[in-house]
Amino acid sequence: MKFKSLFLLFNSVIAAVLLFIGASPFLLFNQRDPSILSLFKTCWPLLLFILLILAAFDIFYGYNRRLFQLLEKEDWPALSRYLEKRIIRDGHYSPRLIRLLANTYLVLSDSASVLALETKAAIVNPALVDANALIFGAARILEKDLGGAANFFSRMLGSSKTEPADWLHWYYGFSLLLDQQYGPSGDQFIPLAVESKDAVITGLSAFFLSERISRLLPSRGLEFTAAALDGRNRLLKTFPSLDLWNREVKRTLNLVHAAILSRFISETTAWLFDR
Repeated sequence: MKFKSLFLLFNSVIAAVLLFIGASPFLLFNQRDPSILSLFKTCWPLLLFILLILAAFDIFYGYNRRLFQLLEKEDWPALSRYLEKRIIRDGHYSPRLIRLLANTYLVLSDSASVLALETKAAIVNPALVDANALIFGAARILEKDLGGAANFFSRMLGSSKTEPADWLHWYYGFSLLLDQQYGPSGDQFIPLAVESKDAVITGLSAFFLSERISRLLPSRGLEFTAAALDGRNRLLKTFPSLDLWNREVKRTLNLVHAAILSRFISETTAWLFDR
């Protein structure tokens, strides 16, 4: 549903609620009944509260209308220019806008701009980097700065309080794997395969342990394979059919930082269901 349609629907619902509350005294009592005045005195704070909510929503929509229009059109170049103006030139460095601009850069395959945005955000407020650690770290991987990505995620494990911890651990392990640090990478993936409550993280961890790291580090092959089998069995109990698994994967792929892993997720799916 388009943002404009949601805006009109919300206004229609609120108008109907206000009309119902305003008309209810006349529907419940005779127009000359003194109880009507008493009921109005009781209801007016609620009416005022609902009006304030409606006004706040309409002001928010009006202020961000151009943003919503560009999102609806999926005009990513124009959206990036619009957000650059609001953030960099106008100085509105909010976590929400930073995340949206970084995601837009990734959609445009412009990871260098993501890192440039990180530098600017860190100067204004380092917490903005912590709040968007997965996107900024993923950009390092796309830029082939594998050692830098591993160091970045290692730092974020102790500082980011807003990003999902399991994803930070997974990306740290993935960065180590790409940087050919197979033992430390496996050490990150083992607890994720065995204990993570996120299905996609469990699957990816188990897949890499079984099909990559155990073969690259045969001296620990049994350890890695056992953890991978544990993760695979856990997933197949929860997602016994391919359709159930694909629904879970689809939700994860809506995250831009996870969308760059689509090839590995496809390989994980084939490994899980022997396809």
